[in-house]
Amino acid sequence: DVCSSDLFDPAVVLPTRLVSMKARDGLPLHGYLTLPRGDDAPKPMVLLPHGGPFGIFDEWGFDSEAQMLAEAGYAVLRVNYRGSGNYGRAHVQAGAREWGGRMQDDLTDATRWAIEQRIADPARICIYGASYGGYAALMGAAREPDLYRCAAGYVGVYDLRLMHKRQSNRSRSGKTWAGEWMGSPDGLAERSPTTLAARIKAPVFLAAGGRDERAPLAHSERMEKALKQAGVPVETLYYKTEGHGFYTEEHRREYYTRLLAFLSRHLGGKTAR
Repeated sequence: DVCSSDLFDPAVVLPTRLVSMKARDGLPLHGYLTLPRGDDAPKPMVLLPHGGPFGIFDEWGFDSEAQMLAEAGYAVLRVNYRGSGNYGRAHVQAGAREWGGRMQDDLTDATRWAIEQRIADPARICIYGASYGGYAALMGAAREPDLYRCAAGYVGVYDLRLMHKRQSNRSRSGKTWAGEWMGSPDGLAERSPTTLAARIKAPVFLAAGGRDERAPLAHSERMEKALKQAGVPVETLYYKTEGHGFYTEEHRREYYTRLLAFLSRHLGGKTAR
């Protein structure tokens, strides 16, 4: 498929380097930057927050999406925001109950760092992610409507009240997890992209699977409805037979073809071959 690692020639794989910056409250942040070929001028950039979110982390290794996006002409920034693993218990715990709060601030601060470092062209930045990364993409577009030119969410969660309810109804441990890591359900509306759609200015692309049990299709459908009611341009790709990610080859090819076309319209990079 378009993003299959066996389609990348190891001899021409683009290098990735470690980057470090500080969040607005002084917390050290680390991430990885993959640059396209060309000069040192600021580039169109895709901010690529990882899923999880807690305990998961981006690492210094081959990442097929980062390579695909860099090959299309984009600087790609992956950031281990608070809540990510691999940086100690305190870094993970700093993300507790910070969905849409300081976890999101970290991504905003990393974006602004990339602008200050002349890595990113401030007029051509999109935010894209899967699962929690999809949530972060839409939340970023809502909280920073003038920072991102577009946003794309893949198998994302967008209604935190719905997620909290599902987690709590599954088991006692699920209810405990929701309380400890998401917070009280009373405060989740203002941290849900579905209720903040009117703040979003950037066009949105949503993709989801009908058999997804982690991020049910209802999240994307509610997000789509809210965006349309707010007059925000939105396009979608739903597959009833897919789950938390697209695994059928033709579906993956269609997804990445659509994603690259979406980014190209707003950032000017290459489309799928």
